[in-house]
Amino acid sequence: MTIRTARTAWDGTLQEGSGQVELSSSGAGTFDVSFPTRTADDAGGTTSPEELIAAAHSSCFSMALSYEIDRAGGTPRSLEVSADVTLGQEDGAPTITTITLTVRGEVEGLDARGFEQAAQAAKPGCAVSRALAGVDDITLDATLES
Repeated sequence: MTIRTARTAWDGTLQEGSGQVELSSSGAGTFDVSFPTRTADDAGGTTSPEELIAAAHSSCFSMALSYEIDRAGGTPRSLEVSADVTLGQEDGAPTITTITLTVRGEVEGLDARGFEQAAQAAKPGCAVSRALAGVDDITLDATLES
């Protein structure tokens, strides 16, 4: 069993405080977080739980899609995956309301229908998708580019 760890140090109140998220397992970096920028249009150089979830989802989905393309007899040349995570309100509490996955790929050996089938198979095959199953709406937009 593989375990990955992140750590957050937070100081202050929700509205006036701030923190730092450290990607502990990889040592890849430490990133500033704050609640006001979490809900603002301009992140001001800080990240948020939603952006970190988007990063996790897009990277996991790209791996799952690469597997599904190979399994379908294709060869992935390049995949570009983005995840848009929307923070809204539900019952007065901040809630992730939607996640939109967008993927563009260059693949040998699959037509557009085969690519779409591989993408649809990758969605439930991605561990992060399964972890986020409580999100009411996770959508997918997959396009094969030549």
